[in-house]
Formats: sequence, C-alpha cells, structure tokens
Amino acid sequence: MPSDPDLIVVNTGPLIALGRIDGFDIVRRLPFRFLVPLEVAAEIERGSRKGYPVSVPSWVEIAESSAPARRHPFLDAGEAAVLQLAIERGIPEVCIDEWRGRRAALASGLRVTGSLGLLGRAKQLGLIPLVSAYVSRLTDAGIHYHPELVRRFLEAMGEAKGEGPGAR
Repeated sequence: MPSDPDLIVVNTGPLIALGRIDGFDIVRRLPFRFLVPLEVAAEIERGSRKGYPVSVPSWVEIAESSAPARRHPFLDAGEAAVLQLAIERGIPEVCIDEWRGRRAALASGLRVTGSLGLLGRAKQLGLIPLVSAYVSRLTDAGIHYHPELVRRFLEAMGEAKGEGPGAR
C-alpha cells in the first residue's frame, strides 16, 4: 500500500523553471503534495498577467499562513512566505532555487531542494531516463545555474561526461 505523499512548500523560481520546460507532468508524479503560499501564487499570477507563460498548476495547493510572513532583509516576499508556511505547518522540506532563500531555509533547519533536485528525484524513481536533457532544456529556456553545480549534479546522477548511456 503506498504511503501518503510528503508535503513540500515550493517557491516561485522552481515553478517558473519547470513550467518553461514543460516539466510539470514529470514533477506532479513525484511522491509529494506540493503547497505554495498565497504570496508565491500572487507572484506567478502577476507574471502571467505580464505575459509570462507559467501559472500555478491545478495540482499544486495554495495555502495561507496564519499570520503575514515576517519581513526579511535578504529575501523576497515569496521566499519569506515559503519559509514561514513550512515552519508554521511543520513541513520539513522546501523547494527553492535562489541561493539566499536556500541559505535562509537551511539556517531555519529545513531541508532544501530545487528544480534540479526534483528532476533528480524523478530520475531516481524511474520517471525519466536522463536529467541531462532537462538541464539542457532549462539552460536553453534562460534558467541559469552555476556550472559547478550542474557538473556535480550530473555527476551525482551518473551523467557526467564519460558516464551513462552512450559513454565510451
């Protein structure tokens, strides 16, 4: 019998990145129940009104905190709301791509993943054969990751140069 999916609170960045590469179909099959705070949903909606092609998928739950997110000098409203919602509801993991948000989440005792981490999990579960194709699509869509991060990620996924299918 399958267990209930784990909750994860998602920030704007991973939704934009995955939406740009049509990655939602893969991510929705992960064993997570995805939540976004109202502030993240509002950020996505503002972008959608400006013509950006990403919206909050119907399978992502929009959740409200019991109190407004605390202002943080280094975080935007979405990141602060993600941290607050996770802490308030006792959700141990967040999905944030931006380094300041990731550092603040780690400092708050939360586990952190990002869009690459979700794709890596999809590969580990056999939902996709290779993540390198998705990393290329992210790059082509204008999503930027530090080259060393990409190198280490692909190496961890067994897809570094000289590894994986087709390697000699």
